[in-house]
Amino acid sequence: MIAYEHITKITGAAMAAAIAVCFLAMVFSRNPAETFGGNVVSMQYESELFAAGETIKIDIRMEERDWEDMLANASAEEYYSCDIEINGEKIYHVGIRPKGNTSLSAIAMDPETDRFSWKLEFDHYVEGQTCFGLDKLILNNNYADATNMKEAIVYDMYRYLDADASLYHYAEVSVNGEYWGIYLALEAVEDSFLLRNYGTGDGGLYKPENMDMEGGPFGNRDMPEPPGDMGEMPERGGKGMPGNGGFVPEEGPAGSSGNFRGGGEKGFPMEGDKRKGPSMENDGADLNYTDDELDSYSAIWEGGIGDSGQQDHRKIVTALKNISEGKELEEYLDVDNVLKYMAVHTFSVNMDSLSGNMAHNYYLYEYNGRLNILPWDYNLAFGGMGMDSASQMVNKAVDTPFQGTEFFDALLENEEYLAVYHEYLRRLAEEYVLGGKFEETFLRIRNQIDVLVETDPTAFYSYEEYDTAADMLYLAVMLRAESVQGQLDGTIPSTEEGQKAEPSCMVDASNIDLNRMGAFDRGRTKRSFS
Repeated sequence: MIAYEHITKITGAAMAAAIAVCFLAMVFSRNPAETFGGNVVSMQYESELFAAGETIKIDIRMEERDWEDMLANASAEEYYSCDIEINGEKIYHVGIRPKGNTSLSAIAMDPETDRFSWKLEFDHYVEGQTCFGLDKLILNNNYADATNMKEAIVYDMYRYLDADASLYHYAEVSVNGEYWGIYLALEAVEDSFLLRNYGTGDGGLYKPENMDMEGGPFGNRDMPEPPGDMGEMPERGGKGMPGNGGFVPEEGPAGSSGNFRGGGEKGFPMEGDKRKGPSMENDGADLNYTDDELDSYSAIWEGGIGDSGQQDHRKIVTALKNISEGKELEEYLDVDNVLKYMAVHTFSVNMDSLSGNMAHNYYLYEYNGRLNILPWDYNLAFGGMGMDSASQMVNKAVDTPFQGTEFFDALLENEEYLAVYHEYLRRLAEEYVLGGKFEETFLRIRNQIDVLVETDPTAFYSYEEYDTAADMLYLAVMLRAESVQGQLDGTIPSTEEGQKAEPSCMVDASNIDLNRMGAFDRGRTKRSFS
């Protein structure tokens, strides 16, 4: 274990919220002069929920029969009504549902856990209702992340570069007054997010998805069979309300068995493998321009959040065409923010995304024909999926970072933009990590969640596994910064091809075990419960 002294690093009354005047009072915090016409809007929930101090306290209050029914039918992702007490503020008739893709399906198939991620939609039943101005809140369960920290660290990096990204904080979640577990709370990328970042709710927001999860964790499309024998599906059995047969896992889902690492005939594509991911179809989710037909990009339109029509869709296709040709990039792309996205995303080595072959886990935002990429879903960052070895993760080439898309190629091929991208990477490596900001964040998070993880009744991992994993994540991030710095300085090849030609130049990552930090294993969690 790394000794802390030696390491060098989440309404007002429900009906009142539906009233327009009260809504505005909640949305705008201490500076009411800022309006929708500005670049940003100051939101009260920034300080009320996402300040870096004490964890958010959330109590979900539901009828037991509704809770049981929601758990038993989690895969349907249907909303149920609940009351929420959040940091002492009571909000009534809030929509709640389980959320996720592969993680939701894996947990739904696992008879030993009901630890789903949740989406809280404050305005689902009461129009205009918010929580300090926030319309929707995500509670992520840290699935397949023994460190409980990967996603938080990545979002902290986005914040460090002042990129357009969700606010984050940890939440101590209870159900009917009984502790359910420590979750990562995220600002949903919806209306409140757009107001905070852009000062407007206009524009088109999409969440393209290349994975059809219908019918189970691997969907029902024609696609590669997952490696290994999944065996007969267990029958689903709910755990009941907290206190009725609580469970504490002794062994987490990490390990070499069952995770997506085999790149063989039946395995998922590994890095550099150009075969498609879980879905054999793409339909535009990879953001590659193919032709001018709107139907060629159906995955984007199907992932639309809010209303959009053909005229909106045409703007996106036009932008994709020009971006692919490297024409007038500043007109069709929020270049600076996308370069920040590229830097953090590349540093964090998240293959469950546009970096790999999945072509999902991002948001596409269009405003006046200009596109932006917004980050999402980082529990499998730092090698939690799709990596052959720790060395491959630590030394992931910064100049060939995206296997699943050509969308970023024009930026990487432009010397001016490449230099800015490199500068953002350098800031992450030299200032954020090696300069001490990462250590500060790491210690703050551990001070916030150590006891909560140790007493978490639904955790996927034991406290000892968490403790080991967190320290290993610390080392992995430090080594990643060393490699990135070396690649930028020219002492380590910065392309995949160059690294294959000169493997001796790589940073030694032999002390890193990716599995101990957590890895996606299709829900084949082998653990005992007491």
